[in-house]
Amino acid sequence: MNMRAIALGLLTSTALACAGKQTPAPGSAPASAPASASPSAGDGTAAKITAALAGGHRSEKNRGRDAHRHPLETLTFFGLRDDMTVVELWPGGGWYTEVLAPVLAERGKLIATSTDPGKGYGKTYKALLEGNQEVFGKVQVALVVPPAELDMGPPASADLVVTFRNLHNWMSGKYADKVLDAAFRVLKPGGIFGLEEHRGNPDQDLKSGYVPEATAIQMAQAAGFKLIEKSEVNANPKDTKDYPKGVWTLPPTLREGEADKDKYMAIGESDRMTLKFVKPN
Repeated sequence: MNMRAIALGLLTSTALACAGKQTPAPGSAPASAPASASPSAGDGTAAKITAALAGGHRSEKNRGRDAHRHPLETLTFFGLRDDMTVVELWPGGGWYTEVLAPVLAERGKLIATSTDPGKGYGKTYKALLEGNQEVFGKVQVALVVPPAELDMGPPASADLVVTFRNLHNWMSGKYADKVLDAAFRVLKPGGIFGLEEHRGNPDQDLKSGYVPEATAIQMAQAAGFKLIEKSEVNANPKDTKDYPKGVWTLPPTLREGEADKDKYMAIGESDRMTLKFVKPN
């Protein structure tokens, strides 16, 4: 597969319904979706997500993370539809790509940003896509080299941009503002930006891997996005956020190895904010 950036054609303009939610009036607080909210997708997208999660292309290891990451509820909250053009930012090893690719294969389009395909996550992601053309053959890759090269596609060509646990890395690299600006450009007016991130305490050191929610919101708003809704679907009140090796002390990384492993496994994955923004018309 050619891993260079792929030029993307503009789709016919489609108004995004924001999963049935209206943008709050100026000055009003954004709605907060309850953690137990049931997924609803009348167009059958929820059924496709469920089928993708049960697909044989997923490893048992990845399936084991479903209970912590709530992919059906998260993607439904972001308003995913199977006919959308979706940009997935920094897909890592492809955990969410395994879900998004089958859902969008028939009627939509998935573009994933990736880094150097010869090393690190870029190499891992390339191997994932090339290893199962039946599932991933339609995934398009936009090669990014931050902060200089962040072309994710033509302006106003995407319906939905999503990112999962990446903001802290962009902030550490001091190019978070540039990534958010690029995400804003590629979205259509009315398009949705869905952000999930390790939620830190106010003033928590970024080296911990956690980001204060207010900081994440402020950065997205500085790029031009408007917050329209929050969800607690990925909240974890057991997460005390005070570990010797930051968020990576928790599963699935478990940087402390066998030390206190049972304790960290009982806590589970990190407490996470799940935020939905819109690009104003």
